[in-house]
Amino acid sequence: MNSTLTPSTSSRTTASPAVGVAAIGASAILLGFAGLQIALAAGAPLGEHVWGGTQERVLPTGMRAAAGGAAIALAAAAGVVPRMAGLTGRPARWLSPATWGIAGYLALNTFGNLASSSDVERSLFGPATAIASALTAVVALRTRRLTST
Repeated sequence: MNSTLTPSTSSRTTASPAVGVAAIGASAILLGFAGLQIALAAGAPLGEHVWGGTQERVLPTGMRAAAGGAAIALAAAAGVVPRMAGLTGRPARWLSPATWGIAGYLALNTFGNLASSSDVERSLFGPATAIASALTAVVALRTRRLTST
């Protein structure tokens, strides 16, 4: 019996090292934003810096719940991008449209951040979401699905 490993016939995702770096960068930004949302949900007095800059220091209960939901969504997105790049998990058909959806969401979020009355959203979060969107788009564009035989 041959003791060497042979590739399976399942679909595998392969990506260049640059795509791996892009995936890690996008995930790091997404996790940073998830951490911020967790802090907001827990009552951190940062309300005037988020959600358009129109909130009080501590978000009201409904917005704290929304921040908790945002944290979950951002953490999930942070798991999708490296999986699409082949760094974690198994390949799945839904990864490509999910990755494009994340890139698009981040692009739209960039416009919201840049239009905010909050200086923090305009000067920090806007560029961060733009970078995360671009990195996620790189992962979506440059990741190749190959079938091993």
